[in-house]
Amino acid sequence: MRRLLWPLLFLLLILLPLLPLGAWRAFALDVAVFLYLTVALALAWDLVARSGQLSLAHGGFFGLGAYAAGLSAPGLGTLPALLLGGVVAALMALLLGAVTGRLHGLYFAIASLAFSEVLRTLALKLPFTGGPIGLPVAPPFGGVWPLAPYFLALLALALAVGVSLWAEGSPFRLAQAATRQGEAVARVLGVSTVRVKLLSLLLGSFLAGFAGGVYGMKALFLTPYDAFSLGRAVEALVIPIFGGLYTTLGPLLGGAILVGLEQVLRLGVGEGYLVVYGGLLIVAVLFLPRGLIGLGRRRG
Repeated sequence: MRRLLWPLLFLLLILLPLLPLGAWRAFALDVAVFLYLTVALALAWDLVARSGQLSLAHGGFFGLGAYAAGLSAPGLGTLPALLLGGVVAALMALLLGAVTGRLHGLYFAIASLAFSEVLRTLALKLPFTGGPIGLPVAPPFGGVWPLAPYFLALLALALAVGVSLWAEGSPFRLAQAATRQGEAVARVLGVSTVRVKLLSLLLGSFLAGFAGGVYGMKALFLTPYDAFSLGRAVEALVIPIFGGLYTTLGPLLGGAILVGLEQVLRLGVGEGYLVVYGGLLIVAVLFLPRGLIGLGRRRG
């Protein structure tokens, strides 16, 4: 039954645009696109966190993928440009991992944040990125398919879920857990901690870059302050903590609840929704230290 859960879920999401949503159809599909990309980014962050790395660079990888895909899409086409966005983000992650390979915990987090800020500064200064004015991005497939952003976002989510499930069900999960719990002991047990951390960072950055490329094609316009937003990196961190770390289902549940709650508060409370949203997050972190998945396991 558990094996059928994911195919049934994605079948439902594929059929979502065909449902009779009435006047709320456009709004619901836009929220769904944002939800899929947010959960994909959260899964990408969680994949790196499983090896013990606290990354604040995922907002940078997201923006890097968005700009790489946006700049290359007119010449390469939609899907090759998205793949290029993911590859460029992965190559920059490899550079980050090579420079910060010996850093741990808070030191790695600070280095990754600085890395993201460097990328935003470059996007502000380089002429071909449009600088602070911004970069227009062509719609996917030339705009001939209105539902293209929805299905591309669903593809980004499917890739993130697939990689996360692979990491959960393979021996790589044990190597990540050993690296996270103690690198010295893991090396004694024969685990190549450097390779585990680099592979985790490469996979997580590729997924973040791919999601960023889809975001750029959906937004049709990119600015450095939006694409490399620190808030997006923090959101990618908060969602797995709220839903449950080191799992696939945790970020999915956390993202669905938090993004849905954000939209409800935005419509009901207006500009003050961030105050209520922040307060609820604080309460959740204080009383759900293991997230929603941990709460369910404890009750079980």
